Amino acid sequence: MTKGIYELVSEEQLQKYAELAVRIGVNVQKNQFVVIHSDIKNATFARLIQTAAYEAGASNVVMDWTDEQSTQAFYIHAADAAIDHFPDWKHARFKEWDNADAAYIHVISEDFDVFKDVSPERISRFQKASRTKLEEYYAKIMSHEVRWCLLAVPSFAWATKVFPQISKEEAVQSLWQAILRGARADGTNPIKDWENHDQAFESRKTFLNDCQFDTLHFTNSRGTDLVVGMPNSHVFIGGGVTDNQGIPFFPNIPTEEIFSAPHKDEVNGKLVATKPLVYGGSVIDDVSLIFEEGRITAYDASTGQEPLQSLIETDEGSHYLGEIALVSNHSPLANADMLFYNTLFDENTTCHIGIGNASPSNLQHGNNLSGKALKEAGLNTSLLLVNVAFGTEDMNVVGMKEDGTEVLLMKDGDFQF
Repeated sequence: MTKGIYELVSEEQLQKYAELAVRIGVNVQKNQFVVIHSDIKNATFARLIQTAAYEAGASNVVMDWTDEQSTQAFYIHAADAAIDHFPDWKHARFKEWDNADAAYIHVISEDFDVFKDVSPERISRFQKASRTKLEEYYAKIMSHEVRWCLLAVPSFAWATKVFPQISKEEAVQSLWQAILRGARADGTNPIKDWENHDQAFESRKTFLNDCQFDTLHFTNSRGTDLVVGMPNSHVFIGGGVTDNQGIPFFPNIPTEEIFSAPHKDEVNGKLVATKPLVYGGSVIDDVSLIFEEGRITAYDASTGQEPLQSLIETDEGSHYLGEIALVSNHSPLANADMLFYNTLFDENTTCHIGIGNASPSNLQHGNNLSGKALKEAGLNTSLLLVNVAFGTEDMNVVGMKEDGTEVLLMKDGDFQF
């Protein structure tokens, strides 16, 4: 009889991982209200997070359960009117949580088969409806007004996709090891390891923000030749961030990226993705994008062309970029030399762009600016933000200042500063 995924990892490791999500991920405060989003199949881990949150002083921990099988049935069988509608009661729930200063912990796990028979168009329509209704919530997420954290656990479907040559149990054990190693959660004191990790971000962010580059030029042998214009007074962030009360947190576990927002209209050239994009339950592979004055004017994929089209055609802003990220190819996560088929992990192994919405936090005093002012500064707005990895072992990145000074930022996929 096959063991369950939580029988293939030690209780001690799970507890450390849960504590990491609580104390480093969202940094739960005394009397903090916490919401945990998790599929019911991951109830074991979600309940460990709940316990850790109460131990950290949470006043209430709400479990927001989902069920992929039920969601699949909804996408396939629900009436068109239901697909295009996000209920008011769900919107009201998020609003009440936000008003209570909730911290959100999201537990994710890939299952590539569950939505294989679902129309990507129906998924895209419902996502558009939900994101439109929850626009205020996502704006708070992007501007770091609320604390949130995303972290992953294995599934059998995901593990056997990553490790197809070994048994299911061995694949899950191997994926657990890779996840915990990449999340820096496999040591004796993960919280201390993350504090040290955060310090390593600070000098690079300071350097980039002091330089205020006019453009970043990305080139490699795979065909990427992309010039990314940067808005005035842009800010690179990464590692830990702070909410509007000055409380630090880590939105992603793992995280290796230093990122900012490009100028919406100043991206030109070609980008060739180097890792598959998992979007709406579909795997989109061999993506290439052409940019002219910021806009994606042509796009292609060897597999997943329809979901790629649905992504880019979501709204006007999904034709532009909201994020550009510098990521070393030599972190513990990248050194695993694996294809995770999961955006959270694959984007943190190499440089990537984000199609869609830009964060106001990537502009000096951006969280205090109006939507009109952010637009005038060059920041993009969209209902979504989807990251696409395009870094390689021979990726070079050159920053150019307004006076023409060039600085080599990355050579052969690694930082030079």
